[in-house]
Amino acid sequence: MVRSYVHGYNDKENRRLQDQANTLVALLHSDTHYQSGSRVLEAGCGVGSQTVTLARNSPDATFLSIDISEDSIRQARKAVARAGFSNVAFGQADIFNLNYKPESFDHVFVCHVLEHLSSPDKALTILKSLLKVGGTITVIEGDHGSAYFYPDSEAARSAIQCQVELQRRAGGNALIGRELYPLLRKAGFNAIHVSPRMVYVDSSKPELVEGFTQNTFTAMIAGVRDAALAAGIVDQDLFDQGIQDLYRTTQADGVFCYTFFKAVAAKN
Repeated sequence: MVRSYVHGYNDKENRRLQDQANTLVALLHSDTHYQSGSRVLEAGCGVGSQTVTLARNSPDATFLSIDISEDSIRQARKAVARAGFSNVAFGQADIFNLNYKPESFDHVFVCHVLEHLSSPDKALTILKSLLKVGGTITVIEGDHGSAYFYPDSEAARSAIQCQVELQRRAGGNALIGRELYPLLRKAGFNAIHVSPRMVYVDSSKPELVEGFTQNTFTAMIAGVRDAALAAGIVDQDLFDQGIQDLYRTTQADGVFCYTFFKAVAAKN
């Protein structure tokens, strides 16, 4: 179940998600393709940040993209329409209360969703029941424990930990990337393959400095400031110093690294 989406539903967060998706297309989706005629369930499509890429990469597959948020569905529908794709249908639905027939889909795609669920193992079991025998699931998640940077900063690590703690209190897990293999194994999937996808950023990669370090990761951590202070997790000056230090990594001599984990598994 999702207790709450720790990042909130607002225009600023929508832009952050779009920046993240656009910046990381090659890293996360260069090998995401579905055969012609495939029926694919995208579980937890959010504002359509990944949906457009899915539709573009597999124009001859059909997608059903669902999300628990009606407003997110509206945003996703607009994003796909702007991109000019017609192979995506949308539905408002809760992953834990789906009304689709067993073995309805050839493939399932889940991206940045399990981290927000209090029972990700249960969600995977439900999604597995919707797959045809021989079908696959693709799961992509980040892991905030994988963030490291130069210059190093204890304050920056404390600010990141605030987001991890807030997500834990909301019933989620910001460190879930490292758990994909055991979660999929527990759900009964086979042929599980997990590959780490590191985002490495230095000043020779200005598109990543802006698109990822600034507009995706640091913006996400900065966005929990009020909640972290209200919860008494951190001192205001320490948090603000941490955000300043994260921005410091975008300077000419700075480096920032973060790892996503992409898993593909089959139902036998």
